[in-house]
Amino acid sequence: MCNFLTSFRCVFSKELKSPSSRVKPMSPSDFLDKLMGKTSGYDARIRPNFKGPPVNVTCNIFINSFGSITETTMDYRLNVFLRQQWNDPRLAYKEYPDDSLDLDPSMLDSIWKPDLFFANEKGANFHEVTTDNKLLRIFQNGNVLYSIRLTLILSCPMDLKNFPMDIQICTMQLESFGYTMNDLIFQWLDEGPVQVADDLTLPQFVLKEEKDLGYCTKHYNTGKFTCIEVKFHLERQMGYYLIQMYIPSLLTVILSWVSFWINMDAAPARVGLGITTVLTMTTQSSGSRASLPKVSYVKAIDIWMAVCLLFVFAALLEYAAVNFVSRQHKEFFRLRRKLREEQRYRAASGQAGGAEMKNKSNNITGSTPSRNTQRRCSACAREEQLASQNQDLYLTGYGMDSCLSGDGPLSEAAAMFAGLPPGHVLFEIRRRFVERAKRIDTISRAVFPLSFLVFNVFYWITYKVLRNEDIHPALQP
Repeated sequence: MCNFLTSFRCVFSKELKSPSSRVKPMSPSDFLDKLMGKTSGYDARIRPNFKGPPVNVTCNIFINSFGSITETTMDYRLNVFLRQQWNDPRLAYKEYPDDSLDLDPSMLDSIWKPDLFFANEKGANFHEVTTDNKLLRIFQNGNVLYSIRLTLILSCPMDLKNFPMDIQICTMQLESFGYTMNDLIFQWLDEGPVQVADDLTLPQFVLKEEKDLGYCTKHYNTGKFTCIEVKFHLERQMGYYLIQMYIPSLLTVILSWVSFWINMDAAPARVGLGITTVLTMTTQSSGSRASLPKVSYVKAIDIWMAVCLLFVFAALLEYAAVNFVSRQHKEFFRLRRKLREEQRYRAASGQAGGAEMKNKSNNITGSTPSRNTQRRCSACAREEQLASQNQDLYLTGYGMDSCLSGDGPLSEAAAMFAGLPPGHVLFEIRRRFVERAKRIDTISRAVFPLSFLVFNVFYWITYKVLRNEDIHPALQP
């Protein structure tokens, strides 16, 4: 009896240990059907902990690229990995030996997901090459990791008062659309909430390492909704603007000062140079505003361009003042009319008593009529001819020195000076105002560069030192 029972137990134990009698493990498909299929009782329309505490969703982002920061539309472009993690007790399992399961993105439609959206988003798109760039991972304790790759265009209101030496703060806001804070709460990951690619570079900006993380809970008529945000600090690099705007405008201003060293008689050269520099500065000023929005306040680049335009315009007006002082003085016209009356009287007297006038002239000079007398008579005849033709004679410095020194023929404007003695009062008056006009050029050679230098000192100290000291404390969280 005992031997029979012993042998039966041995045979029964062998059958249990044999492969044919061992229970087969559950296949992955059967496991997923049991976990979240139709027969599992899982409903993706109901959030975890329904009618219970809110679901805590932990978020973090990884920035692949950061660029296309546009001032005209005030937005910026991002390419990010958005990762969300939460706990769903209904997805906890023990039947499968692996600690986590990486599932196909098509399984996302079978589970509940947070209704996250970007509050300051202008445009966004998913990536589907070569497949949907999505990741779904489920852990044994019911934790769910959902990662997705997105390209975002986010709004970034900019303060351009210090442009192009400004520091901009661009925000990204992650908010729940339909679940209030009684059902869903977003929070940042404790370690590495915002990560940046090592090779990330921006063409005009430097992305600062400090990033302000915070909460931006929104209160609407429909309730209070959870919201988290990150602020990116972007410092503009002004190398491009130095090369394209500041240095060309600086050289244009310096070029306008060349007019002060050109002879004041060279009117075409000085006027042409002045007009050219004014038009050049106008074009540069218009180009600096082409890529900027039409804001109502004054920007740093506007102040620079306006002052440069003012300097080149003042250089043009300076020549107008020089020309006016050297040519257009009332005393010259008064003396010119007086001289014309004297010459007419002298010509009339010469016709009535030519012999008497010749004797008086010989008594004064103590000699026979000289060459100067002949030139004086020719000058009087020329004056009478011009007067009969109603032509004006203007006292001018153009060509006067060369004519009087014998280097060239006498001009019509200098004809009346040719027959006058060297000590005549007209020569003194002319010399006084010509010297005054030259003195204006001499003073301008020093005043204009010094004034522009003082402006540069105040400009760069204000925007590179004082304004930055005011901005950086304001950026501290």
